[in-house]
Amino acid sequence: MNPPLDTLLNAPEGKTLEFKRDLSSPRPLLRTLVAFANTAGGKLILGIGDDRRVHGIDQPLDEEERLCSMIADAIEPRLVPNIELVTVENHTLLVVAVFLSGQRPHWLKSEGPETGVYVRLGSTNRQADRELIAELRRSVEGPGFDEQPMPDHSVDDLDLDAARCLFGAARPLDESKLLTLRLLCRHQGRLVPTRGAILLFGRERLTHFPDAWVQCGRFLGTERIDIFDHTEIDCPLPGMVDEIMLFLKKHANRAADLSEIRRKDVWSIPLTILREVVINALVHADYSQRGAPIRVVFLDDRIEVENPGILLPGLTLEDIRQGTSKIRNGVIARVFRELRLIEQWGTGIARIFAEAADLGLPEPEIAELGMRIRVVVRLPDALATARGRAKDRREQVGEQVGEQVGEQVAVVLRACAGEPQTRRALLSALGLTPVYLNHRRHIGPLLEAGLIEMTLPDKPNSRLQRYRLTRKGRATLDGLRPAPKQNDEPGR
Repeated sequence: MNPPLDTLLNAPEGKTLEFKRDLSSPRPLLRTLVAFANTAGGKLILGIGDDRRVHGIDQPLDEEERLCSMIADAIEPRLVPNIELVTVENHTLLVVAVFLSGQRPHWLKSEGPETGVYVRLGSTNRQADRELIAELRRSVEGPGFDEQPMPDHSVDDLDLDAARCLFGAARPLDESKLLTLRLLCRHQGRLVPTRGAILLFGRERLTHFPDAWVQCGRFLGTERIDIFDHTEIDCPLPGMVDEIMLFLKKHANRAADLSEIRRKDVWSIPLTILREVVINALVHADYSQRGAPIRVVFLDDRIEVENPGILLPGLTLEDIRQGTSKIRNGVIARVFRELRLIEQWGTGIARIFAEAADLGLPEPEIAELGMRIRVVVRLPDALATARGRAKDRREQVGEQVGEQVGEQVAVVLRACAGEPQTRRALLSALGLTPVYLNHRRHIGPLLEAGLIEMTLPDKPNSRLQRYRLTRKGRATLDGLRPAPKQNDEPGR
C-alpha cells in the first residue's frame, strides 16, 4: 500500500524517496529516476526545498510537459513514470512515481549503457560497474549468476569427495543428483559444472572467484584498530559456517563465567542469531563482485558480518526486515537447504529479529554500505565484564613490560628505533619464523602495552603494514642498558 502524501512529506529521503526544489538541475533528477527504475522503484517529489518547506512549482502544467520531454529524450530504454499534480498548503507539487522496471538496466543516453547506469543506495545514486550491470540484466532475464555453466571445465574440477563427506552416505551424489542440484548442467552436448558448483566445491575455486573466502578478525575495544586475532577461511562454502562459528566461539565466554547472564550453560554471544547471519551472508553474497571477501568482525560490543553485493532489485531494507526474500544464488541456496543449513527459504532474517527480541537484545542493524551489505549484532551488556577483564589484562601486560623489559622485547624495540619495520623483519630479528602464532606471542603484547604501533592502524592486515616505536616505547628503550655484545639466539 502506498503511504499518503503527508506521510511521505514527513519521511526522510531514502532508497525510494527523494525531494527536489524544481527542474533547474535536471541531471541529478534524471539519475534519481534511472536509479529508482533499476533498484526498487520510488517517488520523486518536486516543489520541496532542502529545508523541507513546501514551495510548490510555478506553472505546473508547463513543468510537467517539460519533465516528460526530458525523461523521453534522456533515458534509455524508454521510461514512462506516473506523474501527478498534487496540491499541498495551496502549492502545487509534481509527484513522479517510478516502478521497478522489467527493462532494466536503464541508463542516461548522454553517458551511455556502460557508464550511465545508476542504482539507489540509501538516499544516494551510485554509478553501477560492469558486474552490477550484468546483475541487473540477470535479475530480469535469468538464469542467476551461480546457475550459469562453466564450459571450459568438467566434473573433474569438483572436489566431490568433500561434497560427499558433507552430504553423507544416505544421500549419494550420483549424476542425477548433481543435475538436480544444478551442480552440473548440460552444455553443447556434455556435462559441465555451474558457477555455483565451482563456488561450492571447486578444487581451484579461488582461481576463478578470488574473493570467495572469509576474513575473520577479533579486535580489542569497539573500533577496528587494535586487532588481537584473525584467520582466513578457505574451504567449501558449506564448511565455512562451522569454521566461522568456531572462530566466534574461540573469542566468546561461556555465561557461567559471567554473573549477569542466565544461570545455565549458554554462550555470551547469541550463537543462533550469528549462525543465521553467517549463512545469510554466504548464500546471498554477490560472488561476481571483485575487491573484498566476506568479513566477520568481532568487537567488544558487537559483531559485524559483511558480504559483497547490494539488495536485489525490488527489495528494500524494510522489505527484508518484514521477511520478504529473493534468492540471488539458487544453486548455493539449494545445496545449503539440502544440507539443512537453511530450514526454510526466506525466513532467516525474520528468525534473526525474532531471536533478538526473545533474548532482549537490541534489534540487529542491516545497512547497504557501498556495494556491500552489513549486518550488526549487538552483544549483551553482560559482556562488559569480559571487556573489563580484557582491559585489565592489557594493563597488566603494560605493567609487566614496564617493570622488566626482557631481551626479546629489547630486540624488537631496537629494531623499530629507526625506520618502521615489517612483521617479518621483527620476527626475523628474534630468530623466529613469520607465522601468525609467533606474531601473536611476541609482537601482540608490545602493541597491547603501547610500546609499538602500526603505521596503518585501519588496515591491520595490509601488505604495506609496518611497526614503529611509540613515545612510550622510545622512553622504555632509552632506559635500557646498551645491547649485549654476545649473539645469543632467543628461544622460540
